Amino acid sequence: MTDLDSIFTAAFWDQRYSSAGQVWSGDPNRMLVEEVATLVPGTALEVGCGEGADAIWLAEHGWQVMGVDFSAQALSRAAERAPASLAGRLTWQQADIRDWQPGDDTRYDLVTASYMHFREALRRSVFAALATRVAPGGHLLIIGHHPSDLDTAMPRPPEPDLFYTADEVAEALPAGDWAVLTSAARPRVGTTPDGAPVTIHDAVLTARRIR
Repeated sequence: MTDLDSIFTAAFWDQRYSSAGQVWSGDPNRMLVEEVATLVPGTALEVGCGEGADAIWLAEHGWQVMGVDFSAQALSRAAERAPASLAGRLTWQQADIRDWQPGDDTRYDLVTASYMHFREALRRSVFAALATRVAPGGHLLIIGHHPSDLDTAMPRPPEPDLFYTADEVAEALPAGDWAVLTSAARPRVGTTPDGAPVTIHDAVLTARRIR
């Protein structure tokens, strides 16, 4: 059984990406597509970009995207998958978001992270740091596995502290600075390791920065 803390290391993910074929589906996150579809493209920061499906989709739809991940292997795969035609719209940055200091005051029209599941204190700190990178008028999009998934047959680490609702993320944003546009538990059909379909839920928060 995998030690939970090892999952939060670049070494774990480098090994996973280097020892397997394509790890993820290669399709953009449906929740991201739905939430971003009505936004005017601008600059975007995607954190935990993995093999790059979401970052590539954003670039294909007019966004100027920086994809960040702490796994060099993931970023290598993302760069390989990205069409040459998007070279001017995509950049990749290796960094650990838990202590990343970009070194400038760059703000983005969209900051997004999907399925980043740290323990609560660290999660709040990371999401707060991401929120500071959103430009006034820009959007923060956080997508995660909902706590109700723990009551399904879908394998999830049996630690409730790792999971969160969209409302919990919204409540941590500075009052008066944000307008919450979406705070929901969105259902989707997943597949268990034995091939059985199961309804699970994503926590989806989209908020617009007012100031």
